[in-house]
Amino acid sequence: MPDPLYLLTLTEARDRIAGGKILPSELVDACFSRIARTEKKIHACITLCEQEARKSAADMDGKTPDPGKALWGIPVSVKDVICTKGIRTTAGSRMLENFIPPYDAFVIKRLKDAGAIITAKTNMDEFAMGSSTEFSAFFKTANPRDTTRVPGGSSGGSAASVVAGQCFASLGTDTGGSIRQPAGLCGCVGIKPTYGRVSRYGAVAYGSSFDQIGPLARTVKDCALVLSVIAGYDPGDATSCDMPVQDYFAATDRSGLEGITLGLPVEYWREGLSPETEKVCRAAVDTAVKLGAVVKELSLPHLSYSIAAYYILASAEASTNLARFDGMRYGMRTGGKDLLGSYTATRAAGFGPEVKRRILLGTYALSSGYYDAYYDKAARVRRLIAEDFAGALEHCDALLAPVSPVTAWKLGSMVEDPLALYKMDILTLGLNLAGLPGISLPAGLGPDSGLPVGLQIFGKAFDEAGIIGIGAALEAALPKLGEPEAL
Repeated sequence: MPDPLYLLTLTEARDRIAGGKILPSELVDACFSRIARTEKKIHACITLCEQEARKSAADMDGKTPDPGKALWGIPVSVKDVICTKGIRTTAGSRMLENFIPPYDAFVIKRLKDAGAIITAKTNMDEFAMGSSTEFSAFFKTANPRDTTRVPGGSSGGSAASVVAGQCFASLGTDTGGSIRQPAGLCGCVGIKPTYGRVSRYGAVAYGSSFDQIGPLARTVKDCALVLSVIAGYDPGDATSCDMPVQDYFAATDRSGLEGITLGLPVEYWREGLSPETEKVCRAAVDTAVKLGAVVKELSLPHLSYSIAAYYILASAEASTNLARFDGMRYGMRTGGKDLLGSYTATRAAGFGPEVKRRILLGTYALSSGYYDAYYDKAARVRRLIAEDFAGALEHCDALLAPVSPVTAWKLGSMVEDPLALYKMDILTLGLNLAGLPGISLPAGLGPDSGLPVGLQIFGKAFDEAGIIGIGAALEAALPKLGEPEAL
C-alpha cells in the first residue's frame, strides 16, 4: 500500500504533480484531512484558509503544471505574523484578533507567483515574543512528537504544522532563533537567511534589525526550494539587499564534505548542554568528519553577552514598534474617559504578559539617563559579537552548534519563569545579533527522551548556498526521525 500523500516531501509532491500522477486538489485534500485528524491534539493553526485553498486547487486541476512555477499546486502554511490580503492576520495577539490586511506581504506575493496554495495561518507566541508558543493569546501549540511538550517558538505553529503533515512547508520568522529552535525541537529543517536576504515587507515587526522570514520544511532540499522562491531584492523594504540570489536548490546536490572546514565554537559546546543533546550533536560532528570535513575548535569570546545584549536591543525595538498599537487606527480599541484613558485601556487589554514585559524592559532601556548604560552598550557588544563571527568564519567554511541546550520541555513548566525561558535561546541569539545565515536540521533522537535534537550550521553573510550544501550532505548521513508517533 502506498504511503499517504501527506508523508511526501515537498520535492516529491512537486515531481508527482509535474508528472501528472497527482492533482493539486488531492494534495489539498490530504492536508485538510490531516489537519482534521491532528489539530485537536496540537493546535498549530489560528486560521484555516480551506475555502480559498480548495478553489485555487480546483482552478489548477484543469491546467497543465507550469514548470516556471517552483511551488505549483503545493499547499503551504504561513506564520500568522505575515500579512495575507483578505485573510485574518493576528500576530497571535488580541490586539489584532480581527485584523484583515488589505495587502499581501512580499513573501506571500512570491509564494502565490510560484503557484503555492496557502492552507493556514499558524499559531505563534504573541508578536513573536517567546520560545515555546505558550504566549499566544488564543491557545498553546503542542509538539507533534510528544503532545505534552512545547514545540518551541515563536514559530512553533509553523514547525508543528510541517511535522504533523498539515502542509508541505511553512514560513516562519526568526528574530532570536524562532525558526531554528522550533525546527530543532519538533524535528524538521528551518533556515534563517542573512538579514536583508528576504524582504520583511508585510511582516508585523518585533525587532526590526533582527527579524527575518524563512522557510521550514521536512528536508533541506524542500527548504532550499522555498527559499529560492522568497529570496530577492524588494525596493519596498529599505533593509532588503540588492544582491544576486544563489541557486539554493542546486546546492543540495552535495554528497560529501571533502575540502570543507567546520568550526566548533567552544562557547556553544561548554557546560549547559544536556547529556543527550551533547551526545547526539557530537555524533553528528563525527558524521561530518566521516564525510570528509576537517573540524577544529575556535572561540567567540563575546558570545556570553548575547542574551543580555539581545534582550535589551530587541525589547527596545519592540517598545518602539508596538507603540503604533494604540487603538486609534486599526486593531483592538477599548473606550476610556479621555485619549490617554483609551490608550491605556486598549494596550492593557490587547497585550499579553510577555509583550508587556518586553515593552517595559525596552522602554526602560531607552529612557533618559539609561540609554547610554543599556542600549548604547548593548549595541557596542552586538558589534563585537558580529566581529567574532566574522573572524571565526575567515578560518572555516561554516560553524556547527546545537540548536537548544535541551530537548522539548513540558508544557507549562517554564511559563512562570521568564528568565529560564530566555536562557533557552542562548544557542540561537548570537546569529541574529550578527545578521548571518543559519540552518537547523535534525541530528537524531535523544536516547533518554526520544525527542528530536537539532544541529545548526552558521555561514558567511549571503552564503546560504554554502550552509545548505553542507546541511544536505549531513542530512543524507544522519539518522531519520520517522513519522511522529504521538499523532
